[in-house]
Amino acid sequence: MTSTTRNLDSGVRELDIAGTWQCRLDPDSVGELDQWFRAPLPQDSPEVALPGSLQHQGIGADVTLDTPWTGGIVDRSFFTDERYAPYREPGNISVPFWLQPQVYYQGAAWFQREIDVPEGWADRRVQLTLERVHWESTVWIDERRVGIEASLSTAHRHDLGRLEPGRHRLTIRVDNRAVVNVGPNAHSVSDHTQGNWNGIIGEISLSAQDDVQINQVRVFPDVRRRSALVKVDILTGTAVTKHGRIELSAKRRNGAGEHVIGPVTAPFEVDHGRDLAERGLTAGGTHLDIELPLGEEAMTWDEFQPALYDLTVHLVAEASGRVHHDEATTVFGLREVGVEGTQVTINDKRTFIRGTLESCVFPLTGYPPTDVGSWCHILEVLRSHGLNLLRFHSWCPPKAAFTAADEAGVYLQVEAPVWANQGAALGEGRDVDAFLIDETHRILREYGNHPSFIMMAHGNEPGGRDVEFLTAWVNAWRTQDPRRLYTTGAGWPAVQENDFDNIPAPRAHRWGEGLESRLNATPPETRSDYREWVAASPRPIISHEIGQWCAHPDLNEVSKYTGLMQPRNFGIFADFLQASGMLDQADDFLHSSGRLQALCYKEDIEAALRTEGFAGFHLLGLTDFPGQGTALVGVLNAFWESKGYCTPEEFARFSGPTVPLARLPRRVWRSDEAIVFDAQIAHFGPEPLHAGLTWSLRDRTGQELAGGSIAQDLRVPLGNGTHSGPVALPSGVCTGPAQVTLVLTLEGADGARYENDWDLWIFAEDGEPAQESAVRTSTRIEEAIELATGGERVLLELQPEDVHNDIALGFAPVFWNTAWTGGQAPHTLGLLHDPDHRLFDAFPTDGATNWQWWDLLHGAKAIVMDHLPLSLRPTVQVIDTWFEARRLGVLFEVNIGAGRLVVTSLNLDPSEGRLAARQFRRSLLAYMASDDFAPASSIDAQTLADALQAAPPQSDRRAD
Repeated sequence: MTSTTRNLDSGVRELDIAGTWQCRLDPDSVGELDQWFRAPLPQDSPEVALPGSLQHQGIGADVTLDTPWTGGIVDRSFFTDERYAPYREPGNISVPFWLQPQVYYQGAAWFQREIDVPEGWADRRVQLTLERVHWESTVWIDERRVGIEASLSTAHRHDLGRLEPGRHRLTIRVDNRAVVNVGPNAHSVSDHTQGNWNGIIGEISLSAQDDVQINQVRVFPDVRRRSALVKVDILTGTAVTKHGRIELSAKRRNGAGEHVIGPVTAPFEVDHGRDLAERGLTAGGTHLDIELPLGEEAMTWDEFQPALYDLTVHLVAEASGRVHHDEATTVFGLREVGVEGTQVTINDKRTFIRGTLESCVFPLTGYPPTDVGSWCHILEVLRSHGLNLLRFHSWCPPKAAFTAADEAGVYLQVEAPVWANQGAALGEGRDVDAFLIDETHRILREYGNHPSFIMMAHGNEPGGRDVEFLTAWVNAWRTQDPRRLYTTGAGWPAVQENDFDNIPAPRAHRWGEGLESRLNATPPETRSDYREWVAASPRPIISHEIGQWCAHPDLNEVSKYTGLMQPRNFGIFADFLQASGMLDQADDFLHSSGRLQALCYKEDIEAALRTEGFAGFHLLGLTDFPGQGTALVGVLNAFWESKGYCTPEEFARFSGPTVPLARLPRRVWRSDEAIVFDAQIAHFGPEPLHAGLTWSLRDRTGQELAGGSIAQDLRVPLGNGTHSGPVALPSGVCTGPAQVTLVLTLEGADGARYENDWDLWIFAEDGEPAQESAVRTSTRIEEAIELATGGERVLLELQPEDVHNDIALGFAPVFWNTAWTGGQAPHTLGLLHDPDHRLFDAFPTDGATNWQWWDLLHGAKAIVMDHLPLSLRPTVQVIDTWFEARRLGVLFEVNIGAGRLVVTSLNLDPSEGRLAARQFRRSLLAYMASDDFAPASSIDAQTLADALQAAPPQSDRRAD
């Protein structure tokens, strides 16, 4: 129940027992056998602060090669490759798989302190509340064993029984070893994310409980009737209850003006011993359904207007000869989530889920925060990037996250703490089956009233005979609590019983596609969408974990890790860069790869927004994921902070509630042709829009070259079915070569503006590329070196078959990371070059990979330059995966003998309308023919020939 009980009769009701506790480690689990609970823990035992974890307070052992990590390790090269030998040395262990805790402890730990029970609690039961225990808690009061709890998602509540007023010894044993195999990579337990901590990190309190009490309050809003059905379970215990009454009252927490509801009174009678076990009651009691009218002025809750109500439930009952009082409070919102065809609705209005993941990554503490302020900050950052949902991947957050999301108007997809794969499985009769059912019940009971809690999955990507089991899971919980949408699992299976499918297929790059994915195999355009998926599905589809585009590690980030978790993996990557002579380029690698990453996310997100009837997406992710081999997939780091190459405003232009879209057949145009596109608007705001839509073509300084109106009086309903076009921009606006930006602006009648933009390139009319007579060209290594040595200016165009390595060079950057995926393509992170280099005079570029490079990269290979002098840096450099850190290039220039040579492995084939390749070749030849062609480095012929003809060792990133 989302509630806080207080003021039973009179006097103190709750005692906060957070503070200093004695602690004793029990790695061999001998404490229970030796009955440590029977006496005070030894005085020389360390003192710890609770709430908190052992590891965060420096208690544990140093990390070794034998540390019993919780989590799968796909790439075993750390244990076998000589390159990692220095990091396997005792005292210098540095693992590349995840953030490394300063100390590690796995096993039982005992916590003990004295408590004082007030005089007024003599005739009441005492309940111990432990919020956020990792993982199993066993409790003794004095020498009596109370019980054991093992939830990963909700507070552990132990009934201590009736206690004599005065001093008692309270002993708690916490064991962070696996109670149930929920999957070693489940983010609820894995060292890939928060780490396997031991402790109690939230509320630690005692409360006095009467026999007659409010056991649970559930609120079922009805938006059309502007009312709420309040379901109250009353527990009478051993008291013989004759009669009583429930009083309901509510008050709006936020919004304009004060709105007070009630009181509404409902009487009840109960016979002692009535069996309500099916409602979670363990003794006598009753259940009431009470209608609470909210009034016509009641405000609904959604992402645009998160109006909240605080409900107070007061109980007065006569039992066992006296009058009893109890009170509970809970929050709720007037909110209904539903399905309309293939889309999700909030309060009967179509919405579009724009989500990202929170994978329980908290580097400073190694565990999630339990204060509301920390979660408010995270959700503020999420909203500033235009997103509206946070998915909790295989874990359930603390209550503070729900409170913050309620207030911020952020939707939550919550999951039980299960990733039953990689050794775990569902539907096979294992312990995880029962644990999942119990944990789901606990989550819904504890957090079910929060309006932000709109979706639920059992967990992530299940294995085993899961379909039948999870189908039953969906049916059962939707019947018991229909206040949210349910799906079997994040990832799969897609069954007809799902309210929505959360599947990985509709996205720009899927697992295993490599260089055959859309962004790598298809020339750039902005028309692709997922209409075939919508047509084939009777339910909403929310794309599972789209993106996964990587950027280079930000080595400046290391200084931020001032707590438990240490980025020793980043230290390895820095060492690899240093050994390759590229450490000074780390910041440039970050920025250039980051711009490519953001570009790919923009296209991935817009493809979803372009799809009529589509329900939404979950990014993986807005933030980096520092585990699973180190997956630097976010435009934000693990602290939810910017990495400096993409602002929230820039990201929100293509990911917010209202996004203008341009459906362009291509990105590169001839100067003598009109740029033609269709305009589309994805609008999922609070109300339909009345707006005007205009276009603008701007140069690289932002100066407008041309502009015009697309629609003057546009009525934009909720959805993404508003189209205008075709729109034809006049030819000759720019003669080229030029990089221009197409901007669409939607301006509402209320003055609100929504803009989005796309980079385009305009080159001269299609024709044969210029061939400079001063430049010789060759595709043969020996011939080119011989010509250059003899004094010629030579362009050597290496063919793919002449580049002897297994590096998969694509347009898009690394997907997830090469270690975790077994070396999936592509293997690189984009290009780095100086945009002011004279080579690019006729080929506009901004120093990073943009869409005009697609022609040049498609079918190209990267040259390994490790055997060439360090002073020779490529003019167009390829950024390697951080696990290899090879010096790579696709174009470099050298003095050789009496001549000058450019070596390139780019695809410069100018045929079949490949305008960008044609234009680059033209610009390159013009540069080579000019007086500016003066390479800074020299090399002898034999060294260059040997380096180009050598076959470097093949990378070995296969899964073990």
